[in-house]
Amino acid sequence: MLTLYHSPRTRSSRIIRLIDELDIWPEVDTRIVSITHRDGSGGHDSKNPHPEGKVPLLVHDGIEIWESNAIILYLTDLFPKAGMGPVVGDPQRGRYLSWLAWYGNVVEPVIVFGAAGLSHPVLDVTFRGVPEMTARLAQALEEAPFLMGDRFTAADLLLVSPFTWFPEAAPDHPAIKSWIERCEAQPSAQRTAEFDTKHLETESAA
Repeated sequence: MLTLYHSPRTRSSRIIRLIDELDIWPEVDTRIVSITHRDGSGGHDSKNPHPEGKVPLLVHDGIEIWESNAIILYLTDLFPKAGMGPVVGDPQRGRYLSWLAWYGNVVEPVIVFGAAGLSHPVLDVTFRGVPEMTARLAQALEEAPFLMGDRFTAADLLLVSPFTWFPEAAPDHPAIKSWIERCEAQPSAQRTAEFDTKHLETESAA
């Protein structure tokens, strides 16, 4: 059995979107929990087994899988028929793994440091910065409509997520802007928004 611990309109929303893309709703028990938000709202939820009180957390037959890119890889490998990620043996597998890792190793740190107003030569050397991140994305998206080519995959789902939450962080580049629009035109984007809105309303009424 798969259990996802989720808080609406957080980083775990991209896992909800992936569940929708994979069409595996009957396979997943989604449990809504609260977390501590940046504005100080929310708080620790005793029903959330994540050791840091975060989301998403996926539990499969008692085994915990945490971090969005790990969960995305796990699910796309577990349910390959939807074609949301190249399987082992596919020539594009390495590219797919690289995009998932690049998100956690580069994109999120660069965006978070920028939002916090942090700047230091060590950070610049280690993670680079917005110009380098923009150039890397633009290079890929000038060659194809999506990161893996002609088809929307879980790599796009993950990499586009911060720019849909924080439009002000989206690079001012035509190829990237068009990619964001293509990603958000996928039906799963609207269905995920509706899912989160429904569960936020349920929490408010409780």
